[in-house]
Amino acid sequence: MDETLLLENLLKLYSPTHQESDAVKYLVEQMNALGYTAHIDEMGNAVGVMGEGDEEVMMLGHIDTVPGFIEVKRDGDILHGRGAVDAKGPLATFVAAGALAGNVAGRRLTVIGAVGEEGDSRGAHFLLKSRMKSARTSAGTPHALIIGEPSAWDRITLGYKGSAWFDFESRRALAHTSAQNESACEAAISFWNRLTSRANQINEGKTKMFDQLLPTLRAMESSSDGFVESARFKFGLRLPPSITVNELEKIVSEVAGNDSAKMVEGCEAYRAEKNTPLVRAFLAGIRKSGGNPVFTMKSGTSDMNLVAPVWNCPTVAYGPGDSLLDHTPEEHILISEYQRAVKILADVLRDERLV
Repeated sequence: MDETLLLENLLKLYSPTHQESDAVKYLVEQMNALGYTAHIDEMGNAVGVMGEGDEEVMMLGHIDTVPGFIEVKRDGDILHGRGAVDAKGPLATFVAAGALAGNVAGRRLTVIGAVGEEGDSRGAHFLLKSRMKSARTSAGTPHALIIGEPSAWDRITLGYKGSAWFDFESRRALAHTSAQNESACEAAISFWNRLTSRANQINEGKTKMFDQLLPTLRAMESSSDGFVESARFKFGLRLPPSITVNELEKIVSEVAGNDSAKMVEGCEAYRAEKNTPLVRAFLAGIRKSGGNPVFTMKSGTSDMNLVAPVWNCPTVAYGPGDSLLDHTPEEHILISEYQRAVKILADVLRDERLV
């Protein structure tokens, strides 16, 4: 098995959200060739199963990327391409590691290349719904869950912040500038200043970014029909585990007052347990490869936020690559790191302590 060629060819199949079909077909073909029983499910996810044991270890990655094609090329130890880090690199690691681990007695390895993670997570939503109808020992709740996201070969991700997105609008009757009335644009700016001030109050004394509420302004515009002017913007907030989506919605509504701030979507933060068989297997695998394992928490979100609270099984996120390269024009991965991660994960999948 040439695991590097597997990833390189996957990168060549440009697959931004809603355009994943060619990449999914390729991955299913490769999984079947490597000994998996693989297929494309009703939502378009690539699904591969290795082994027939009752204990299921699910490796859930995503095959879609953000837009922006990057020429796929090797430059020494560097492999360039959109998705090299986020998250075809981790997904190819799953496929290659499962094939390297092979059939493990009593254990079923399931690799899923989900569609739509960079959008509405439709692949993960479908997975949840379809498995709600199944028993634990068949295709229901997995015994252990590994999410495919970049963290570097020697890091184990235990949590992701939550997120919420809002549409804001302020409307004011037009008046002559000499009247000193508050304009819609001024009202919008005032709201944003109040919101960031409230976030600063909530964050007081919290030194870790994972524990902070972080607002971000994404788009803004204003207009007038000659009688009423309006100012609109889109904004998001990254949620710590201490604030639920419902609590955040109340905070934003209170700060907005009589102006409109409607939540478009939101998901809770998630922090996995550290003392689990899955984590211990990763600690052993990384140390065996000469690494000093480190735990990390991410300020973004992933499909972990969606599925882990429902399945409530031992969970981590793992994958090679520098997450600072996510979504950037410079996205690339070190081939040596990718290969190292494959070997570590194969050891993890064979570890008796895994479940």
